[in-house]
Amino acid sequence: MSYTLIGTRQSRAFRALWLLEEIGADYAHVPAAPRSDEVTRVSALGKIPVLVDGETVVPDSSAILTYLADRHAALTFPAGTPERARQDAWTFRILDELDALLWTAARHSFVLPEAARVPAVKDSLKGEFAANLERLTAEIPGPFLMGETMTVPDIVLVHCGGWAVSAKFPEPPAAFKDYARGLRARPAYARASEKS
Repeated sequence: MSYTLIGTRQSRAFRALWLLEEIGADYAHVPAAPRSDEVTRVSALGKIPVLVDGETVVPDSSAILTYLADRHAALTFPAGTPERARQDAWTFRILDELDALLWTAARHSFVLPEAARVPAVKDSLKGEFAANLERLTAEIPGPFLMGETMTVPDIVLVHCGGWAVSAKFPEPPAAFKDYARGLRARPAYARASEKS
């Protein structure tokens, strides 16, 4: 089966690129920007990333990761199991406590029209992010969020860590750096990083 992933590597599309490389899927990458013709042709939302699988179109990076992981029975525990519930809890927590703060900061930096931006909110977001990451890091059983098994939330968390660095958020804890370094050393991460 072959997929098409639409979205620039510098966006949340990187998460899907990394997962596609981890599972060894056959795919084409279209590095299109939000609201571009390539995106709106398949998704009226105009947001990236978008995954096209035949007649199926999946918008949203988290939905794409879950869809691919379930479809390939990789980087996930089976739906309906206690392990999957814990895995999903990690994913939702990372989206709520880290990703949402980074996205809000981005919106007030360059996404919203200038008149609607509130730059002062970013200091509050940075403080909340740092506290959340500190707590979350202390709970990582290692080497992965689910112990010995890499899963979808590991991809989301490491991506948020990189996003935070580029957004000039506070330095992460040393333990988080160690955790992320191990995941970034994976060949699939390197291959995803080389995409245009």
